[in-house]
Formats: sequence, structure tokens, C-alpha cells
Amino acid sequence: MELTNDSQASILCKSCGLCCTGHLFAWTKLRSAELDNAERLGLKVLRSIPSQRGFNQPCPLWKGQCTVYASPDYPHFCHTYKCALLKKLLDETIALREALRVVEDAKGKICEVEASLPDSTNPNFRERLAARLEDPAYSQETSGQDPLEFRQKADELLALYSKVFGVNDVVGASSEPPIAQ
Repeated sequence: MELTNDSQASILCKSCGLCCTGHLFAWTKLRSAELDNAERLGLKVLRSIPSQRGFNQPCPLWKGQCTVYASPDYPHFCHTYKCALLKKLLDETIALREALRVVEDAKGKICEVEASLPDSTNPNFRERLAARLEDPAYSQETSGQDPLEFRQKADELLALYSKVFGVNDVVGASSEPPIAQ
């Protein structure tokens, strides 16, 4: 049985989840009409600034797969967001098998970088990575790690985010957090 573009997109998104886990984004936008329902679902909703209404990542509804993906509760921006890899799959410039391999490679690089991040109470990988990269005081003496090796791995990951997923603003690009749109 041949898969349609939509079913392949669904397989890729459900297998990836990097936009749900806090690896690509710090938060996700919500429409004002979705705020109350999102809170009922258990999302930590941000309401105070109208242009930044949404919820923090990682999404607590991600349990290795989105638990509301096929439900009417699935947020609009989650439904409409398409990373660069998904767009390539939909445009048929990459096959599903190759796209899934790219996602697994990205997850491997994330694990390598994440293992080098300091312990933190912040569950958001993206925020912890940005803080680590922007901290000039973080050195080999305080971490026991080679800062150049970490920087090389982090730069490779950031290049992958840009090239593969189309996410260019992980560190210091804006005072407003990047969002899944």
C-alpha cells in the first residue's frame, strides 16, 4: 500500500517531535480561543503578552508521541507548523525513509550535546543550550569538559537545525522567543 503525502507527513511528525520536546523551540503559540482548553489539557499557558500567548516547551502532552495529535484539542499552530524537513517531504524532494534517518541523526546529535549541558531545573533543552553558549564564564575548569569540543558539537547541531529544520534563532537572535508557527 502506497502512503499519501499526508500520511507520510503524519508518520514523520509523530516520529520526530523535536518541535514538541523543547529541542527546537522554547514555547508554542496559541490562539486566544485555545487558552482555556490548553490549560485544561495541562499545558503551562502564557497569557500576559498578547503577541506571546502560548505554552512552554517541552509539551507535557508529548509521551514519545503527541497524545492529542488526532483530536480536536490539537492546537492550531501545532497543526499548521511545518519545519523545512516536513516541507521537503511534502514537496517530494526527500523520501520518508531518508527523512526519518535525518531525524534519528538529529536526535543523536542532540543527545551528545545534551550530555554536556550542566544540570538544571529548566526542562527546556533549547533554553539550556542557549544559556550554556552565551555563558562566557563556563570553562573546562568548572565543567570538566573541553569547551572547544562542546562548542563544535553545539555548532554542528545549530547548523543542522538551520539546514534541516529551518530553525535559525536558537541563540541570541531575538528578545522574543522563537515559536512554532
